[in-house]
Amino acid sequence: MLYLLGVLVVFVGIAVSIALHEIGHLVPAKLFKVRVTQYMVGFGPTLWSRTRGETEYGVKAIPLGGYIRMIGMFPPRAGDGGRLRASSSNPLHLMVEQAREESLEEVGPGDEDRVFYRLPVWKRIVVMSGGPLMNLALSFGLVTMLVLGPGIPAATSTIGQVSTCVNEDVTSEDCAGQPPSPAVAAGLQAGDTIVSVGGERVQDWSDTMFAIQNAGGTTEFVIERDGAEQTLTADLVQRERTLVEADGTPVRDADGEPVTGEVWFLGASPEVVELGPVAATADMFTGTAGIVLTLPQRMVDVAQAAFGTEARDPNGPMSVVGVGRVAGEVTHDGLDGLVETAQDRFWLLVSLLASLNMALFVFNLIPLLPLDGGHIAGASWEGVKKTWARVFRRPAPGPVDTAAALPIAYAVALGLLGMTVLLIYADIVRPVQIG
Repeated sequence: MLYLLGVLVVFVGIAVSIALHEIGHLVPAKLFKVRVTQYMVGFGPTLWSRTRGETEYGVKAIPLGGYIRMIGMFPPRAGDGGRLRASSSNPLHLMVEQAREESLEEVGPGDEDRVFYRLPVWKRIVVMSGGPLMNLALSFGLVTMLVLGPGIPAATSTIGQVSTCVNEDVTSEDCAGQPPSPAVAAGLQAGDTIVSVGGERVQDWSDTMFAIQNAGGTTEFVIERDGAEQTLTADLVQRERTLVEADGTPVRDADGEPVTGEVWFLGASPEVVELGPVAATADMFTGTAGIVLTLPQRMVDVAQAAFGTEARDPNGPMSVVGVGRVAGEVTHDGLDGLVETAQDRFWLLVSLLASLNMALFVFNLIPLLPLDGGHIAGASWEGVKKTWARVFRRPAPGPVDTAAALPIAYAVALGLLGMTVLLIYADIVRPVQIG
């Protein structure tokens, strides 16, 4: 029952997030008098719908997205009102003209000033950015709940504690007869901020750990103490520890288990601070943006894991199937030492939904059709052209012909479909291991 409860909470959360995303488009569109014919959550066959005023509201069978349908999304082709030319033989041209024709057929008598493409540039940007901004607001709200609840700790690049000695038995705290730790011998102190390790600049404690792990025996540390930089030299020692990636996550084997090995050891731990809502949201945005920017390589890694022997990256992309599975397992089994009580399980589900909304925000801002970012980019380019024409006293250009980008939009849609299928397959045959 707990497993099903976790899956249900996440799927309801995803559905609500999608519904609110589309409301983020719907409200400004109606405020700007654009005629909206449909508001739908999901794709495929319609399960339920009800018409209120001029808009049909409904739920469809495949809960992988949603949309609102506004009339006049594409402007007519300059010179002929956008009518389809019978002499056209290019398949791509025919596809574009057919889409433009269908868009114009929705425009009835009296609707000429209620089409989307006639809105001023700034209003089109507001309409298309409303959805992603709704997800950002949801993510910020959920992150604020986490901050006010259990809190969100973060390790800084400042040293919080220095180990007194190096014990052969890493579980022992008795320093009698043991040599001082490399940190103590080098003169490092709590409160020092590590600037670079072995000549490599570090930004946070994940960078610092990775640099130390791979540094070598004698290593120079540049630190900041009392506002001034100093260079200290530490003779690192090797100890059996969990190997970490460059982003601070553990290296895992084919079964998803953390890998241990001989690594260089300093003997210092970071200062941990509690993030506020803005800092925590910004940190989540940075991490999510990093995933999106490296998505092609991450999808290659997913394919290699799905069809090979590599383990899945726990910080990599997942489908809704994978997210549901993680939610179900954590709700049912918890995580040793991290998620044990019912309260812990609740906060982890909140964290998952915050991350999902941040992913929806970042992903939808990619400047490619059919994503919201593609429409925002088109409207922004039109604004640049009109500003240029106004400054140099030239005739105002017409609307940017977003219909001409439909072949790219279809290619992107096919790519997204392929990515979804691959992720679902990988989440079934080689799921992400989080424990």
